[in-house]
Amino acid sequence: MRNSFRLIISCLLICCCCFFTSANKSYADSKVTSNDQKKEIKRSLESLKDLDYQTWQIIVYPSSKESKNLILRIVGYPGSLRIDHPTSLMVNSGRKTWDLKDITKKSKINVESLNDSAAEFDLSTLIAELDKNRPLRLSLPGLINDLPIPPYLVREWRSLAE
Repeated sequence: MRNSFRLIISCLLICCCCFFTSANKSYADSKVTSNDQKKEIKRSLESLKDLDYQTWQIIVYPSSKESKNLILRIVGYPGSLRIDHPTSLMVNSGRKTWDLKDITKKSKINVESLNDSAAEFDLSTLIAELDKNRPLRLSLPGLINDLPIPPYLVREWRSLAE
């Protein structure tokens, strides 16, 4: 009885350690689309909370297979908010501020596939000007007051542009 209890506790501790070490890792995942030819698209996908505890999904992906231009898509919880387009995204790194233009309606993908709780921005100029993996702060007027982007995620975005 005592040995089985120790075995169960040991297994639980190992599972918890594995969960917490893998939960802290970020990744750039790959998605394979099912066209006539298979294409691998590398992207960054992360869910973050702003300082008002609103959850946002942050996706960064190249505008095309051949291009190094990156698009930042911000998605809020559907039904809980509506993003009016065009809306500029303010990005602050502490030393520098960028004003990213809303390209949601100009995007190559079908606008119908994006709901009212999503917006897209051209991230290329910001990534080109960053020389370090500095933390960023995003804000969308009336929607996001302050969304911190940690350095590991900035590093991931910069690696997509290489």
